[in-house]
Amino acid sequence: MNYRHAYHAGNHADVLKHIALTRVIAHLKRKPKPFRIIDAHAGIGAYDLHGIEAGKTGEWDGGIGKLVKPLAPEV
Repeated sequence: MNYRHAYHAGNHADVLKHIALTRVIAHLKRKPKPFRIIDAHAGIGAYDLHGIEAGKTGEWDGGIGKLVKPLAPEV
């Protein structure tokens, strides 16, 4: 299988994953014991959502795009 995250970065699953991770980290930070996080499947860390790959699928628009766009006037 050939998977390149640049085509899917910022999609709804990415947003859900990052929300879950930040909640887990926030919970661990409340505990007195130190912790370490190792992401064994991390990608490059930054993706150009206006780049060629992301532009081909437009998946980010249904994920992080919904959070960063201004609210519609009727809202």
